[in-house]
Formats: sequence, structure tokens, C-alpha cells
Amino acid sequence: MSSDAQDSRIAMISGANRGIGAAIAMHLKEKGWRLSLGVRRPDEIDPALTGDNVMVHAYEAASGEHDSAWVAATVERFGGVDALVNNAGIMIPKTVIEAEESDLDELYAINVKAPLRLAQAVWPHLKATGRGRIVSVVSLSGHRVKSPRSGIYSMSKFAALALTHALRQEGWDDGIRATALCPGMVATDMGKRAGGGDTAPEQMTQPEDLARLVAMALELPNTASLAELNVNASLDVYY
Repeated sequence: MSSDAQDSRIAMISGANRGIGAAIAMHLKEKGWRLSLGVRRPDEIDPALTGDNVMVHAYEAASGEHDSAWVAATVERFGGVDALVNNAGIMIPKTVIEAEESDLDELYAINVKAPLRLAQAVWPHLKATGRGRIVSVVSLSGHRVKSPRSGIYSMSKFAALALTHALRQEGWDDGIRATALCPGMVATDMGKRAGGGDTAPEQMTQPEDLARLVAMALELPNTASLAELNVNASLDVYY
């Protein structure tokens, strides 16, 4: 089991090879966390996200074939798990009329089922710490449907937000705290493709700022739990 010292705490982060996930991993590494990074292509990990206190493991969110193995490898390497950051996610920009059933299956497999499976797999280890943490990168699209082509993405993110609150309810008495991180436009490749329009990247929320919020949520005591962190880059008339 991991110790109570902050610099020995262990976090698992899915989709940590780029964007928000990479920024979270980098920030936690700088703060002394030990990291287990789940990525689709371990050989493409940023060299800055390697070292004695970092392990990289193959993780494919859509299939679920790596979940138990990743958790087991993390526990074997570090002795436990203090936190899970569910970051892996996708967007399919289609309206609810354009969408095919396969689009919904893919969105729900990665944005909803994958974080649920990981939480189930790591749950005993989070429970053992008495202060386990889960942060799920959701989106403000978990609160509203901002445009027609964000419709099916929002459907999956509404479910992801509900999942986070369900985990919060389930884990409360055992000291497990779950937080939903809900940003709007973020300066990542996916954020730009998703409809940044004429908004310059520097006017969007920066992944590094979201990483600071995640670290805060992970490090607060059980008596100061954050259910949601809703983050705007600009005035959002929908939320």
C-alpha cells in the first residue's frame, strides 16, 4: 500500500500520451507523484514522461482488454494506487440524425464504459488508502448541448458526468472522492477540431491549467471534496 507522504502517492492516468492527459502527467510528475500511464502506443510516449517514478503500460480504452493487467502491473511496480485519472476520450462530430448506431457504440465504449471498468478494477486499491481519488475529464458538454454536431458527444458526456457522481456516492464512506473536470474549449488537437472556429489557441483553456486543477482535486483532504470543476475559456451562454 502507498504511504501517506505526498511524494510517494501513485496515480494512474489514461490517455496520457498527449493533450490534457500528458499535461496532467507532467504536472503530477513535477510534484513528485509516481505515475502509471495508460496509452495506446507506449513506444510513442514523450521522453519527458519517463523515469524511475513513471511506468508506461499499453491501454486500449475501447476494448477493455488491458484494464486488469494495467492495474495489476501498477500495483506490482508501486505497491498500490492512490488516484485514477480517467482522461481517455473521443469526439465524433455528428448530429443525432446523422449518427449511426456504431458511432454511439464507439462513444459510449470509450467515454463511459472504459472509465467505469477502470474504476471497478482499481477500486479495492483506492479503498485501501482511505483517501482514494478519481478525477474524470468530462466536459461542459456533460451539462449542455451547445451545437447540433455536438449532440451525440454530449449524450456520452452526460453519462460520463453521471458516472462520476455515482462513483462519488459509492465511495464516500470509504474515503474515495470523485471529481468531474468539465472544461469548455481547450487548446488541444481534439479541442481545435471540435469547433474552435476562429478562436485562437491562446484564447482557449490551456491543458497545463487543467492539470493544476486536477492536482488540487487529488491533494485536497476528504473534508474538502470537489464534485465538479467547471472551466470556461470565454463567456458561455449555455452554462
